[in-house]
Amino acid sequence: MVATPIGNLADISLRALHVLSVCDTLACEDTRHSQTLLRSYGIERNASHWLAVHQHNETQAAQEVIERLQAGQRVAYVSDAGTPAVSDPGARLAWQVQAAGFRVMPLPGASSVTTLLSACGSFTAEASGFIFVGFLSSKAAERERAVELLALDGRAQVLLEAPHRIEALATALAHLGDRMVTVGRELTKQFEEIATVPANSLSDWIRANTQRTRGEFALVVHAQAVVNDPIEVHDKMLRLLMQEVPLKTAVRLTAELTGESRNLLYDRALALKDTDT
Repeated sequence: MVATPIGNLADISLRALHVLSVCDTLACEDTRHSQTLLRSYGIERNASHWLAVHQHNETQAAQEVIERLQAGQRVAYVSDAGTPAVSDPGARLAWQVQAAGFRVMPLPGASSVTTLLSACGSFTAEASGFIFVGFLSSKAAERERAVELLALDGRAQVLLEAPHRIEALATALAHLGDRMVTVGRELTKQFEEIATVPANSLSDWIRANTQRTRGEFALVVHAQAVVNDPIEVHDKMLRLLMQEVPLKTAVRLTAELTGESRNLLYDRALALKDTDT
């Protein structure tokens, strides 16, 4: 699994260039994109070396990768940009290859997630760890419910968004009030922008410059101390989840998110169900 630049071509490792030069098969998300990338480094591979592995064929294409490994080939995989399997194809491929008894070797490199985290800073001394959320739903109601759940967790959370949906995401995040959000646009590219604003001002920041709806986005919702009554938080989380999933699943998810006892949450969920009906 080979990480490639997310914008600046200089952000590739010597190890990645070596592997991409010598592998027998270069599996990739988009063969045309990857061919252009390799030519930028003076690497030319003939047609027999390429294999398309993308979100629409990953399960089936993984079998072809396994067959090539069984034949003794060295196979490298790259997504269009960044680290494979992080909001990109590659996770199912890695799982199937390991299940077939082969080793999966990660070649670390660029990732919009860690790139933005390293630059956004933290204003809370006790902040530790983060949650990778990725892309929220494109459906407005589901996106709003996801933000409501996000608000209940005081840890830093990393989101990704496409340019045509960034304004809708900013509107949804306004629900977080003055909780700080760092937005990174076109990271490592010529027109990179990184700004930290209150969540309820993110829409204003985007509208202040017409160019800010262009490019790819990563966002960090900063850590924040949660001072709400734990019972109130648990009730709200249970109610939100029970709208979407069975009661037992809602209890399990709430327990995983909060660390609270499943038995206590189950009793509380039954009480809420009786109250709300």
